[in-house]
Amino acid sequence: MIELIRTGAEIQDFAETRGWKFCFIGGLAVLRWGEPRFTADIDLTLITGFGGEAPFVDALLARFKSRQPGMREFALKNRVVLLQSKEGYPIDIALGALPFEERMIERSSPYDYAEGIFLRTCGPEDLVVMKAFAGRDRDWADIEGIIIRQAGKLDWRHIRDQLGQLAEAGDIKGISDKLEDVKKRATGASEGPGVRGSEGRKAGHDRGETGEPSH
Repeated sequence: MIELIRTGAEIQDFAETRGWKFCFIGGLAVLRWGEPRFTADIDLTLITGFGGEAPFVDALLARFKSRQPGMREFALKNRVVLLQSKEGYPIDIALGALPFEERMIERSSPYDYAEGIFLRTCGPEDLVVMKAFAGRDRDWADIEGIIIRQAGKLDWRHIRDQLGQLAEAGDIKGISDKLEDVKKRATGASEGPGVRGSEGRKAGHDRGETGEPSH
């Protein structure tokens, strides 16, 4: 895991020296805000705007190895750059331009993962929104873990407003209802006897339910 974090730091240094706006999402953000799970890839959102993606893509491809041929054309068409670190870790860089993505990065903050390595990640509310929008089984499991870990600390008005806007723009039905179902299940788990009683809450506090788990 430490090698993955160091790879994240390498990408972050590359972006910061160029003054790029970005933050880590995906598994690295889940490690910070949710129930820790194994992750072997790196995901981040990089603000490029619409129409100005090419210089960002070219700089990334000049520095990091592509995971497939024709990546420049693929990235400009699909708004994601698929790279690989020298250690072999997959790196997915989403080319952001939406107001939600810009605000997400404004709300992002650094977190000390290990050995004084600080990585800038999205906040827990934005992570919930993105994972609900993606909607894979693993995403819903991650959301449940985030809700349990951040019990009583999430801004649900923000989550509902942002997810509603994205769902409407993408014409996705039922996503908000599913999130409410997951929230009810996670809230019940966090309050249920034998799961998150006084002892469970203390253990959760020791892990850092503020979103800053101890190491």
